[in-house]
Amino acid sequence: MSSVATKAGPSERVGRPPAIPQFAGRPRYGEKVIRFVLRIAAILTVVITVGILIALIVPSLGFFSQVSVGEFLFGTRWAPRFAEASFGVIPLITATLWTTTIALLVAIPLGLGAAILLAEYASSKARKTLKPILEILAGVPTVVYGLFALQFVQATVLRDWLQLDTGAFSVLAAGLVMGVMIVPTIASISEDAMSAVPSALRQGSAALGANRMQTTMRVVFPAALSGIVAAIVLGISRAIGETMIVAIAAGSQARIVTGPLEQGQTMTGFIANAALGDSRVGSIEYDTLFAVGLLLFGITLIINAISIRFVRRFREAY
Repeated sequence: MSSVATKAGPSERVGRPPAIPQFAGRPRYGEKVIRFVLRIAAILTVVITVGILIALIVPSLGFFSQVSVGEFLFGTRWAPRFAEASFGVIPLITATLWTTTIALLVAIPLGLGAAILLAEYASSKARKTLKPILEILAGVPTVVYGLFALQFVQATVLRDWLQLDTGAFSVLAAGLVMGVMIVPTIASISEDAMSAVPSALRQGSAALGANRMQTTMRVVFPAALSGIVAAIVLGISRAIGETMIVAIAAGSQARIVTGPLEQGQTMTGFIANAALGDSRVGSIEYDTLFAVGLLLFGITLIINAISIRFVRRFREAY
């Protein structure tokens, strides 16, 4: 008997995969361009953030070389332009806290309620109609909100209709309108987070006998908690950094605010008013702008860092 031996080719040898077609290894120039653009965008984001920090820190160093950090953070009198200048930022912080708190008390219930309606109760046709209408509020210029707060909410609603003892300005009017302004932010992001929850969770809850409200509050809401928290924190950051509404409706008198019917100057309101003044560049009055801006940046950064830690801890993956 004779046998014929055949020589195995390169693709038939044990342990060696078949050759890859030549066209699969060709460079994809479109993907390279996209990666390059995305890399440049990421680098620009970091560079811009560093540039903002440098622009705030350098003038602030000149300010803190003449004013102690303790006097700035814990002083109770803010009068940088007076003959007997005082640089205690507590009055600006109290006004900022009042307007932000009032805004959140308005925006969180309304925003989450709108998100629940759009994600769980509205039909697809109603959702396509209601969500764009809601998001129109986000496109209204903030100066228009400020005039609305001053002329309608403050002068008409609070003083004429409710007969409240307020002056020409109040942190209540500014906070109420600012809350309306950030409703679309909280509602839109929360609705996206709730819509991303798998339908299997809703079906399982319904199979156990839960009604729609129980499913929403005990299943969907906890599952979307990380996204909802992110929406609220974004609303907080926008409320703290809002300028025109508080500059127009909250007032320009820097004092410790003890009630919502009082007027007060917020940190952003001071920056807007002082930036239009005649302070000499390099003077301590001019450097106060950057010191307050650096404090505002630090507060926002701390809030965002806390929210990121919270979101990572309670994030649900499906």
